Amino acid sequence: MQFLEGNTVGIDLGTTFSTIAQMNTEGEPRAIRNVDGRTITPSIVILSEEGQVVVGPTFERMSIEDPQRIIEAIKRQMGNKDFFVVYQNKKLTPEFISALILKKLKQDAEVEIGPIANAVITVPYYFNDIRRKATQDAGRIAGLNVVDIINEPTAATLAYAWTKGELGSSKPGFTTKTIMVYDFGGGTFDVTVVRYNSTNFKVLATDGDVMLGGLDWTRRLVDHVSEQYLQKYGSDPREDPETLLQFTQECEDAKRQLSAKSQIPVSLYYQGKTLTVALTRGDFERMTADLLQRTRDTTELVMRQAGVKVGDLDDIVLVGGSTHMPAVELMLRQVAGRAPSRDVSPEEAVAQGAAIHAAILEARATGGESRIAKAVLERLRSVETADVNSHSLGIKITDPNERGRKINHIIIPRNTQIPFSASQRFVTNSPNQRSIHVHILEGEAMDPAACTLIGDFRIVDLPPNLPQGSPVEVMYSYDANGRIHASARELTGNREAATQIVRDSGLDERGVDAMQLLAAEYSVE
Repeated sequence: MQFLEGNTVGIDLGTTFSTIAQMNTEGEPRAIRNVDGRTITPSIVILSEEGQVVVGPTFERMSIEDPQRIIEAIKRQMGNKDFFVVYQNKKLTPEFISALILKKLKQDAEVEIGPIANAVITVPYYFNDIRRKATQDAGRIAGLNVVDIINEPTAATLAYAWTKGELGSSKPGFTTKTIMVYDFGGGTFDVTVVRYNSTNFKVLATDGDVMLGGLDWTRRLVDHVSEQYLQKYGSDPREDPETLLQFTQECEDAKRQLSAKSQIPVSLYYQGKTLTVALTRGDFERMTADLLQRTRDTTELVMRQAGVKVGDLDDIVLVGGSTHMPAVELMLRQVAGRAPSRDVSPEEAVAQGAAIHAAILEARATGGESRIAKAVLERLRSVETADVNSHSLGIKITDPNERGRKINHIIIPRNTQIPFSASQRFVTNSPNQRSIHVHILEGEAMDPAACTLIGDFRIVDLPPNLPQGSPVEVMYSYDANGRIHASARELTGNREAATQIVRDSGLDERGVDAMQLLAAEYSVE
């Protein structure tokens, strides 16, 4: 791992808001303020008609733009090869749009700390390999040397344990803690159980949903009031993009107010008519109860997988702005038997943890050459982490119980501590088979079509007249850096083939260079 000359930071690239942080000389991870004086920047991009790119705009700025030129929640599209935005006759991918957000974060932070070269970027635990590659490519397009991708709950755990003085030091009376990180942001949701002591921590279990977040609660409010308007006046305000944009923002504000107030009025103005609805917190919680139940089901599942019972957790760490909703805290009290803590900032903890991880990597790589105090460096170097894979790794095979049907056969189950290797034997499907095609699948479903194909390779020129049922050994492994390796060997003729799925290979060098040049054409406001 090579660090370039310049500052090293941690970045929380969020669905609705993003944050950049750095560890200071005294070992404190600090979120860096943007040019507006805030530590969080809206993950919103405006591609204006005049050729200007505006990142993190105010609502007032958004209100004067064509809604079709406003891009929100691009994180939900990361890794989606079919998604793009056409702007100035160019196709802009999710990686490129995310790079514009990263470019803005970098640009603002450099005003305060000087040139930034290296970064650790966070992703939801449940991001698959393709989404992780896309995130790393976005960082490179933005001009960052991405030294690692770290899972958001892992980063939050680092921030929590480090700021409590329990990581990398001998705190009197501290031995081991088991905590749950409930990470509930604007667009994604993860829940993770972690156990740690002063020098290392490991993830026991994790699960989540990359298409569930506070945006979905806001949309329920939009739909609730819009349906009442439709019934009263016979027209649907959601059909007008400008009205929908403005009302969605008002419902977002209403959602936040309901975390502190028991009732608020919500007004919808459309086509010269106004409808005002008195909305109570109880109403809001009832209309979103099924969404909260989805997070509860996931929380209970992860606790079972981690072997944690009610009352076993030492703490529950809340991460993400959506955790401010009172219903979340009440649900967690019921599920885990204790009140969650707010010892870290829900909006800043992930970026702070990424900054700690970046400092740990830098401390090991620089051999003592660092701006950080020597005592802090020693503390950083003592920390070890152990992660798990968030998705099962399998192979497409012919169902032994139903010839002709293909299934996903899992070789490395999810929540397996990495690094990890496994091998299994299979047999050829037909007599005189001359090649073997190995499909590497990521996912839990039995149907291969419901999984993600992350790579494939072939063993060719098998021995002639090979009988049906000849043995084939397949080896899969995750290394400590999250890279996936796969190989297969036909045991009769001893022919072998292998592949490595490398996280940073989403785009080749030429593709990244081309996107970097394109990004340089746009000045980010």
